[in-house]
Amino acid sequence: MLLSIDHVTTYRYDSPARGVVQSHRLTPSRFEGQRVLAWEVSVTGGVEGGSFRDGAGDWVQGWSVKGPVEEIEVRVRGQIETFDTSGMLKGHREMVPPEAYLRDTPATEADEALRLLAESARHDEPLSYAHALAFAVAGAIAYRPGVTDAHTTAAEALAAGEGVCQDHAHALIACARVAGFPARYVSGYLFADAEGTPHEAAHAWAELFVPGYGWIGFDPANRCCPDQRYVRLGSGLDAREAAPIRGTARGAGAEHLKVAVSVQPPEAVKSTASQSVATQSQAQ
Repeated sequence: MLLSIDHVTTYRYDSPARGVVQSHRLTPSRFEGQRVLAWEVSVTGGVEGGSFRDGAGDWVQGWSVKGPVEEIEVRVRGQIETFDTSGMLKGHREMVPPEAYLRDTPATEADEALRLLAESARHDEPLSYAHALAFAVAGAIAYRPGVTDAHTTAAEALAAGEGVCQDHAHALIACARVAGFPARYVSGYLFADAEGTPHEAAHAWAELFVPGYGWIGFDPANRCCPDQRYVRLGSGLDAREAAPIRGTARGAGAEHLKVAVSVQPPEAVKSTASQSVATQSQAQ
């Protein structure tokens, strides 16, 4: 599947920041499930810094913006070809051993309820157990936008019984680690949900390391494994570690964030552009 990505993150500051430093994981992962055709990241007023591929195989790019600055726009534009690998992360190079992803974080620490949920899904066969864990999380946490926030933990989301993709991923990671599976959080994009409804937003899911298979992605929010509708950016122990943009601003003013993401087939982008040109011509 050919997909065009347009992802804009806008930062606004109540009072001008003296400077901003950011670390980006905004470049798609290199593995058999996707191939980048064109990709560009820009930062208004930004100076590109050092870059490297980390031990998890993610491309990390540094940026800095000199102040005073009241607004910064980080824009990602690109085209990518995706392939269905049944959720398996084939051909992905990384140096971090899977066992490193057995560590808990505050967001993924399992309480008694999460431990019981993991036990309720138990299977003797590892792959079946991994699938059962994903379905158990999907059944225990209803998808409900706006009921949780960036700091909600897996335990809190399970107790509430509702949340968003971040909460599903955190809860699955917590249950998987209880079951002995190394597990990690994955950030990326999703073209459409399981019913085919355009998603047009950043998305998150989890990967579990299953003996005999390696890393496999599971998306409890959509009750499936990632396929050609998904674009993988990067991973980490939890949402904070896997965040596409991390940074800090020097200054006393509050920071306000706005995100807009569009994931479309290239033909739709061309069609939208043509309609826009036609409308402008008629107006003239």
